[in-house]
Amino acid sequence: MNRRDFLSMAGGLSGYTLLVRADGPSSSPPSRNEISAAFSQIAPPTALERRLEAEPHLTLVDLDADVCVAGGGMAGVCAAVAAARQGAKVVLIHDRSRLGGNASSEVKMHIVGADCHGGRPGWREGGLIEEFRLDDAVNNPQRSFEFWDLLLYDKVKSEPNIALLLDTVLYAAETQEQTIRRVLARCDKTEHLYRVTSRLFLDCTGDSRLALEAGAETRWGREPKSEFNESLAHPTGDRQTLGSSILFTARDYGRPMPFRPPRWARQVTQEMLRFRPVGSWDYGYWWIEWGGQLDTIRDNERIRFELLSIVLGVWDYVKNSGNQPETANWAMDWIGFLPGKRENRRLVGDYLLTQHDLEGKNGEPEDAVAIGGWPFDDHPPSGFDEWQKEPFRSIRMPEVYHIPFRCLYSRNLRNLLMAGRNISASHTAFSSTRVMATCSVVGQAAGTAAALCSRHGLSPRQLYEDKARLRELRQTLLRDDQTIKGLRNEDPADLARSAKATASDSHDLARPGNVINGLVRDLGGQWTNRWGAKLGEDGAWLQLDWAQPQKVGRVQLTFDTGLHRELTLSASAGVSQRIVRAPQPETVRDYTLSYLPAAGGDWRELVSVQGNHQRLVRHAFTRVEARALRLHISATNGDAIARVYEIRAYA
Repeated sequence: MNRRDFLSMAGGLSGYTLLVRADGPSSSPPSRNEISAAFSQIAPPTALERRLEAEPHLTLVDLDADVCVAGGGMAGVCAAVAAARQGAKVVLIHDRSRLGGNASSEVKMHIVGADCHGGRPGWREGGLIEEFRLDDAVNNPQRSFEFWDLLLYDKVKSEPNIALLLDTVLYAAETQEQTIRRVLARCDKTEHLYRVTSRLFLDCTGDSRLALEAGAETRWGREPKSEFNESLAHPTGDRQTLGSSILFTARDYGRPMPFRPPRWARQVTQEMLRFRPVGSWDYGYWWIEWGGQLDTIRDNERIRFELLSIVLGVWDYVKNSGNQPETANWAMDWIGFLPGKRENRRLVGDYLLTQHDLEGKNGEPEDAVAIGGWPFDDHPPSGFDEWQKEPFRSIRMPEVYHIPFRCLYSRNLRNLLMAGRNISASHTAFSSTRVMATCSVVGQAAGTAAALCSRHGLSPRQLYEDKARLRELRQTLLRDDQTIKGLRNEDPADLARSAKATASDSHDLARPGNVINGLVRDLGGQWTNRWGAKLGEDGAWLQLDWAQPQKVGRVQLTFDTGLHRELTLSASAGVSQRIVRAPQPETVRDYTLSYLPAAGGDWRELVSVQGNHQRLVRHAFTRVEARALRLHISATNGDAIARVYEIRAYA
């Protein structure tokens, strides 16, 4: 849409304006009254006070932001929260009533990533997705996807810098001089039309709807092998993609539960399931996939129908073929109606990720901002209709890989970033980067970058080209526990880096100095980057001493949360058996933080905590002048050894 058309539609009126709070990350979430008051800003008390000639029944609301995020799946949620915690004013637009996308209760796909379902121990992602997973494991032991929806809603609503627009579809963009000026989004449920002006925009829609409206360069389908010399690429290029899936859940009701399919259900035979096992019935089946041979956006209604017909046909086979008599008491208790999409448009950035990058053949990028590690995981486009073939081709790369920042912003639009399954990648690379834990960490990277761009008045490309700002981005992500392989803490403001670390005791090679070496991950049972000590009757302590007194007002602690273990929410009992749905036993639970005053005297308590289950914990307090800091640990969540990866201290 050109500017004249956009302004004609937008009417040129100065509607109700929302100014999201820009006072930075809040030490405490907003109160119920504060949240309630914000609704009058996105839903003005006077209906139709401002409206467009073309939409006389919709109230026009103008929203101003530093960062506008389109799409509230895992990438969009992480992008919005990351940007807001960096102090940016954020508007988050989502076309569904529930956040989470394919991870929500509408689809119920469990989140997987670089650790490959625990098959690559130690590489579970850090940052926001780790925070969310840990909270979910503790507060949702019943494994309810609706409670996961609620957790994501709470995370977003608890950020005072985010204005959340649910059930709202972005449908137009004004672009001028290769820059998006503002977008239009409508919520027909509340009869509001939102006109959002922002410095930076993030497309996290999956379908790249914002990119489409703004005129960003995109790709669709499979590249030919010759384009990037990828051995796993399709021999000839085409527009076919991975298909979509609909899942279901079922349970044992303890009495016979007959099933009769509708007349339009597929007739499924044992031969069709030769490569598609039906050995468990509580949660199935990702391989009920279809539609990649079509347009997964335009043909979504047909895809929904065909997927439902396959789901019901497979369940008919399970229940009525006679080959699974033990399912007599089983019945479906939920079936998805929202196809879980895997692929359609991908944006083109300043760098396009290929198979060679994931295999480590191009070296480590200087602008690495996130990791991936899921295998190359390609599927036949027609999915279930290609039942003569294996439902997937999975090829594991030797190590986790890095995703460059240049893959997260548009090549031809100056202020458009992207996160999720639409980043700049070939189809072959996309077959790995598409999974939701990877999308989450990419979202955190893009949201943090957008906030820094807004703060410094830079475009994403300028941020990359300014090596000091690029270093700031990477160090900021590292401080927020984003996993970037091999990157050390070099934060000049971190006072702990100049301290001497001592401890009450040390387990094995878990030296106290490890907590200030700048790294926060150990692999294969190593104790290279963390301190640990067996808890005695008096607990265990870790101490930082300075040669000269330091003024300290904030302390950041990184604990061990068992990154070698898989952690996700799944409707599958088999997957869930491997997961601790509670505080992770290695994690420090109860502790105090104290300091030695510069003027002399005994230890004085700063913070006392009971019941911690998080990996990254921050404490702010009235600034003190300290000769030393001491972390005294009295209990973990079950393990006999107290473990700490890092201590940071700031003025």
